[in-house]
Amino acid sequence: MQDEKGAASTGTGSTSSAQPATGKSKSQRRAAKRGYLDGQMLVAMPAMGDERFARAVIYVCAHSSEGAMGIIVNQPAPHISFPDLLVQLEVIPAADLIQLPSSAGGVKVLKGGPVDTRRGFVLHSADFFIENSTLPIDEGICLTATLDILKAIARGEGPASALLALGYAGWAPGQLEQEINQNGWLHCAADSELIFGPDTDGKYAKAMKKIGIDLGMLSSEAGHA
Repeated sequence: MQDEKGAASTGTGSTSSAQPATGKSKSQRRAAKRGYLDGQMLVAMPAMGDERFARAVIYVCAHSSEGAMGIIVNQPAPHISFPDLLVQLEVIPAADLIQLPSSAGGVKVLKGGPVDTRRGFVLHSADFFIENSTLPIDEGICLTATLDILKAIARGEGPASALLALGYAGWAPGQLEQEINQNGWLHCAADSELIFGPDTDGKYAKAMKKIGIDLGMLSSEAGHA
């Protein structure tokens, strides 16, 4: 796993540094056949040694021979809400918070990963698209990293589902494959509940259950080891 890079400007920026591979649904199916995991969920094994990724559930945005990047979807960013962030980034003045649509207030702010933590990445449903800014990942899921999407959400004109991630998780070429081979990660198909569902704390158990692993059984077995 790559470590955090140097300081970057606060707020959202270009997606250019986070696009090892992308594609729409047909390309997605081809990627799966090549063994790439873009559009799927990575789920940390219970024995994950890196505390930053303990019980992490990650949506893989891009995966190719050039590396991989993804967004952690179950680690809330402490001490900040989406409305607060809109004010900090001067998307809206504090006086306008009272007029903010209720949908905007429900957008969760998450710790997306340890790379570029001062940049924002909006993972969202495909009903919103900005030409040359939005990155289609898989059917129904896109990534946008410009202030325009925050302004649209603040106006009530944004996507039906969205989360804002500060930073992302990145892997060098072959690194993710190595970590999977070393039993660091499991993976499963993505779904909107795992990505955008309101129960952030419950996503890890849901993902493990989807894979077929009962965390309660694991705890019980560990207790009797």
